[in-house]
Amino acid sequence: MIPPIASRFVAGESAAEALDHVRSINGRDVGAIVNLLGEHYDERPPVRSDAAEYRSLVADIARSDLDACISVKPSQLGLDIGEDVFREELESIVDAARDHGVFVWIDMEDHTTTDATLDAYEELAREHDGGVGVCVQANLERTREDVERLADVPGKVRFVKGAYDEPADVAYTDTERVDRELKALLEYAFEHFDGGIGVGSHDPAIIEHAIDLHEEHGTDFEIQMLMGVRTDAQFDLAAEYDVYQYVPYGGRWLSYFYRRMMERKGNIRFALRAVFGS
Repeated sequence: MIPPIASRFVAGESAAEALDHVRSINGRDVGAIVNLLGEHYDERPPVRSDAAEYRSLVADIARSDLDACISVKPSQLGLDIGEDVFREELESIVDAARDHGVFVWIDMEDHTTTDATLDAYEELAREHDGGVGVCVQANLERTREDVERLADVPGKVRFVKGAYDEPADVAYTDTERVDRELKALLEYAFEHFDGGIGVGSHDPAIIEHAIDLHEEHGTDFEIQMLMGVRTDAQFDLAAEYDVYQYVPYGGRWLSYFYRRMMERKGNIRFALRAVFGS
């Protein structure tokens, strides 16, 4: 059982608990991107197990008639074992999701996975005429070229700053430079993409920039935020824009919770208040 201290950021250990949370935020006009926690498997059994749970999850979402999609990690689907394993498991999930009318996001991990992830996304998005999305990270120097490549792919692209500690020879390490890159990427996307833009950020300045671009170009977009972070802002924004909350669940919640604590001082203060009641 997930302790109350972590339940702000993780929806539960089971799919049923996660979908209960989705139902509650749907009631506030916020959609969900549901993620089964797990990554960097180097053996097939956990890969097969998580892929099977994702296939079951899309069926559950379809039966529940919820505003929800799913998000998977390449290393969760066996990329560390081999690209062929990753492709096989990802395709099985995308096929199942298509049959149930559920959208699939492919998360982006560190820079060593970028080529395999983008190649798989582009192939599946063209094969299925959409129904698949991918994440790109503004801190990587290569991303401008990647975004130009993806402009005519019939899927969705989520734009984020980038959370991985990448080496300086492939990434921008200055936060102001990363912010400028993300804004420039969004400017390109709103001008050249035919919708399908996800803005994955909690930064009010980035969100406001995206809203301004939407009003200038009329391009469809959605705002994506993590469960447990700026929740009131999510509900407020949902009154005017499409907002999706990233909803993680599963037994591997501890490391995810730890990362959330380390990201922001406010999260640590929240945890301390939960423990000491002050």
